[in-house]
Amino acid sequence: MLGTSTTDALSQLGQVTTYAAPIALGVWNSVSDFLIVLILIGVFVLFARYVGRGPFVGVIVSFYTAYAIYATFPYDSYLPSAPAITALATRVGIYLALVFFFYIIMRRVVVSDFLYIGSIGLILLSFLTAGFLLALAYHIFPVAPVYHFTPALDMLFASKTYFFFWFIAPAIGLFFLAH
Repeated sequence: MLGTSTTDALSQLGQVTTYAAPIALGVWNSVSDFLIVLILIGVFVLFARYVGRGPFVGVIVSFYTAYAIYATFPYDSYLPSAPAITALATRVGIYLALVFFFYIIMRRVVVSDFLYIGSIGLILLSFLTAGFLLALAYHIFPVAPVYHFTPALDMLFASKTYFFFWFIAPAIGLFFLAH
């Protein structure tokens, strides 16, 4: 009797594995496709919770301001174009230096600590800002030779039309979510 019940149990376990493995693999593939988005959301939420909502708004506005200056940077031809990782690191480094510079200005002059963004709004703004940065990665920085995004992310960020919407999304989110 014991041998039969053990065989039946193993058979049932095999059936469960047959059904569960593809589902678990599908879930993992979906999560791993958007892992970079989830990491960016986590970084932004932790930053806003630790430093404050006002500085978080300053970071978002600094992303826009830095992009405006970066887009008109007249010395692009002097930046390295090969190897690909050096070209990417140089451009991202310039952009991040501009973000930091404008963040310091925003913190000193503009951003108030007397604003309210709820927890759901904070997560939504973090998502929109992560999308904004990924859209920049797709369309502005030379990421393609260094890293190939997943097809799921390509569907969301590769289109020029989507670039426009991801670009304005954090600003619209700030307009409606920051009080």
